[in-house]
Amino acid sequence: MSDDPSLALSAQDCLVAVMVAISASDGDIGTTELIKIQASVNLLPVFADFDNDRIKTVSRMVFDLFELEDGLDALFGLVKEALPDRLNETAYALACDVAAADGMLEETELRLLEEIRYELNIDRLHAAAIERGARARHLT
Repeated sequence: MSDDPSLALSAQDCLVAVMVAISASDGDIGTTELIKIQASVNLLPVFADFDNDRIKTVSRMVFDLFELEDGLDALFGLVKEALPDRLNETAYALACDVAAADGMLEETELRLLEEIRYELNIDRLHAAAIERGARARHLT
């Protein structure tokens, strides 16, 4: 997989992969979650030079990995390899925003958020603040 340059992940690809993973974790990628992912890519400075066409490529990679028995571990391996540590909290914040976008958190989403916190070494206090911000932004 790493021989193909189109599959080499950028930091932005990793952020998209985490958002797609949290969206797909409950087995249903909702419209509000897709809109949240697209809006994040369109509006956030970290995606300023990101090629929007990469969203499809990265999404397909996530879906393909999720079909494998150890796909989640493989995804985290790729993300931890390519995502700079300084963007770990950004990845978690984006995951929280996508998870909260549809107004409800499924058990599978909560478990994946916990796994993301662990894999990206997000401090518990920082995670709580990020989660609180996501909840506040998505209240109706």
